[in-house]
Amino acid sequence: MIRTKLSSSVIIVLPNILFLSIVFLCTPFFSAAQKDTVTKRFHIAVFSPLYLDSVFSSSGNYLPGKSLPKYLTAGLEFYEGIQLAIDSLQKEKMPIDVYIYDSRSSKKKLETILAQEEMKKMDMVVGYVNMNEATQLARTAAQLKIPFINVNLPNAAGIRNNPNYIVLNPTLGTHCNAIYKFIQKNYPLAPIFYFRKKGTADDQLKNYFADAEKNSSSVPLKIKFVTLEDTVNSIQLKRFFDSTKTTICIAGSLDANFSLSLLKQLASISKVYKSIVIGMPTWESIDFNKSVYKGIEIIYSSANYINTDNRLVQILNNHFKIKYFSRPGELVFSGFETLYHFSHVISTTGTTGTAATAIKRNTLFGEIDIQPVTNKHTGETEYFENKKVYFIKKADGIIKGVY
Repeated sequence: MIRTKLSSSVIIVLPNILFLSIVFLCTPFFSAAQKDTVTKRFHIAVFSPLYLDSVFSSSGNYLPGKSLPKYLTAGLEFYEGIQLAIDSLQKEKMPIDVYIYDSRSSKKKLETILAQEEMKKMDMVVGYVNMNEATQLARTAAQLKIPFINVNLPNAAGIRNNPNYIVLNPTLGTHCNAIYKFIQKNYPLAPIFYFRKKGTADDQLKNYFADAEKNSSSVPLKIKFVTLEDTVNSIQLKRFFDSTKTTICIAGSLDANFSLSLLKQLASISKVYKSIVIGMPTWESIDFNKSVYKGIEIIYSSANYINTDNRLVQILNNHFKIKYFSRPGELVFSGFETLYHFSHVISTTGTTGTAATAIKRNTLFGEIDIQPVTNKHTGETEYFENKKVYFIKKADGIIKGVY
């Protein structure tokens, strides 16, 4: 059975504005009527940016009127996913108590919440966070010797020598390493060009690929690095291509304008010069249905892939369509999967040590592969990171494959 405590204010019902509305609670809410006195119970703290104090008055009135501020969306979607996990775990009678905290409360700052006596009984912390919050929660997890699951931030946040810290969203370095291995496996003999622009960020990306090459146990790729001007044109590009071969083009930049310009120019010469373009995880937000991208095969790395053939995904999509006239956002799936998965890990293993999570597993919607990130000099674990990266292949806007 699951018990849920909503810290200072929350629980969800939802008007058509999104799929949630918020009701203030003054006392803990328990979703199970009977108290389990035998089985060991585990306590999980969940932090989400709900901004409750910003949108509700002290009397509980919703302040912004009928509209829902955009800054609320992410935290509410994540919370909705957490609630779905709680409902599922409750049906399974899992011995989990979930405590939900508003990490953006103006009345109770994060450091105040973390200093509460209540935090000392936690067995795990799960958070949708920014850099500052990641640092504070990781520090607390280290002090309490419990895992902190950073769900969204693809960054170590400068944290070192903390084996209690788990980065669930693969870092950029991990993406670059995965891209290098993907090309090694699928296109080892093809001509490969790495297109970039000048700048510190692009220098760092290139360094990640250099590290991937050094750490590779296979034959290194013969990548030709090319620095282009900010404005890319087809004349610049044609001299690198052979009309008799398909060229692999790595878009080595996080600059959206540069990447879009490169894609458009490669598409414009695609009838003569065939190419497969491999890009960064930031390409998830690009609409590849536009005609300007027609004619090229596009592959990009992704931290997540929601397979619409998954039965549970279909059930959730149908539920949201019927009840809320909308589709569940990515953070709904993320919140659901994270809490459900790690609740099972700690309750079935009987331990909250991060070593118990460091294994490749199937999850509700995909896979997870948590591995230790070690210090090259000491060999000690700096933190843990999910190394599972998906590759999405699209042609003319249609998904042609997922790897």
